[in-house]
Amino acid sequence: MASNTPTPHIGAQYGEIAQTVIMAGDPLRAQFMAENFLENPVQFNNVRGMLGFTGTYKGKRVSVMGHGMGIPSIGIYTYELYNFYDVKTIIRVGSAGSYREELKVGDLVIAMGACTDSCYADQYHLRGTFAPIADFDLIRRAADECERRGYRYTVGNVLSTDIFYADEPAIDGWIKMGVLAVEMEAAALYMNAARSGKRALVICTVSDNVITGEETTAEERQTKFTNMMEVALSLV
Repeated sequence: MASNTPTPHIGAQYGEIAQTVIMAGDPLRAQFMAENFLENPVQFNNVRGMLGFTGTYKGKRVSVMGHGMGIPSIGIYTYELYNFYDVKTIIRVGSAGSYREELKVGDLVIAMGACTDSCYADQYHLRGTFAPIADFDLIRRAADECERRGYRYTVGNVLSTDIFYADEPAIDGWIKMGVLAVEMEAAALYMNAARSGKRALVICTVSDNVITGEETTAEERQTKFTNMMEVALSLV
């Protein structure tokens, strides 16, 4: 295991990354978590500007790191963390666009499953369709923590799409199938976790509502996006 590190994308030595990693698309959000939630954070990565830090949270060792945008990016980073650094649990905290009128900006979405329009699963040569899902224990504990803190949240399916600027947006089918929100990474994380025999969870904050047109502001992102971080860190 140690002979495979550092990897092409992560400059850490084996042992410098905790067994639980909280990840965000934006590496600056990972830095924010390190500076505002961790005790004695130490930077372990800056390759390609993808910042990563290890510290402690309430006495427990944890790492935070960026994963970039989209399935190819998170696919690379989480594969290396699971398979070369022996990370056991990865929790993504990110933003999502709501597909439900009742899901408001600032609400949390706990992704029980992740639909996708990506071909990421083709590599496994399955004779059918794989259903990427989260670890149930993490789902249950995250929901319990939201209840304890009084946070508005919903548990269900999300869509991990490869396309941000769609030439012909087609969301009606996903909405009819009960998909709660759209993001761009959960499916690859859940597949990597399944293939590696590890654990994963995605917790998103609604940043906009596709149905109502409601959007977040810079101030709301600063004050409300921390809720999902607190829930994720409670699972360490």
